[in-house]
Amino acid sequence: MKSRSSSNLPASLDRRLSAYALAAGAAGVSLAAVSVPAEARIVYTPAHQTLSNRIPFPLDLNHDGITDFSLFYSSYSHFFGVSVTIKGKNQVAGYCQGPLGYCWASAIPARVRVGQNQRLGPFSLMLAGRYFSSRTSGGPWKNVHNRYLGLKFFIKGKVHYGWARLTVAVHSPLLTVTLTGYAYETIPNKPIITGKTKGPDVITLEPATLGRLAQGASGISA
Repeated sequence: MKSRSSSNLPASLDRRLSAYALAAGAAGVSLAAVSVPAEARIVYTPAHQTLSNRIPFPLDLNHDGITDFSLFYSSYSHFFGVSVTIKGKNQVAGYCQGPLGYCWASAIPARVRVGQNQRLGPFSLMLAGRYFSSRTSGGPWKNVHNRYLGLKFFIKGKVHYGWARLTVAVHSPLLTVTLTGYAYETIPNKPIITGKTKGPDVITLEPATLGRLAQGASGISA
């Protein structure tokens, strides 16, 4: 028989899951309601975070207290843009296009595998435009709903893949950029499928899980 591969979750995530179980016990909830699936490999965090103008939003994919990427949008009197700030050796799925060599972070649809098959690099620009006279704008993230940033980052020196899901709307002279969730694969070098948030290999971390457990409800779903 083939042995199943194992993966170690970050200590901070282990502590959070342990806290969920303790809270469940205190609330009289069955431990089976918060048990982690034996084959869980993907950690998914739902979100509904609207970005603020010129204030970077830190993205910590694996909840270890270290910012892996920052999401940023700016809107001035004449120009606007959306970008992702890349920390350290981390990378983003993207491409370069056009005679001027503009490089963009890809707006990936759901059910696409992110891994070594993707072109990954320092692709930070997502959307750019100007208000001035023509009010032109362009880029793969212009007016998209639930598209995915493909992400490569490092945990203890090992490569991991993840994604962040965003919705972007351009309505001059303003932008609305909303982060609706993010996830990462706990097994090093294993690709992740964009938008996969259900199944026996997925742990879902809800920000308000402990509060709901105190009321006798489980906040972890598989």
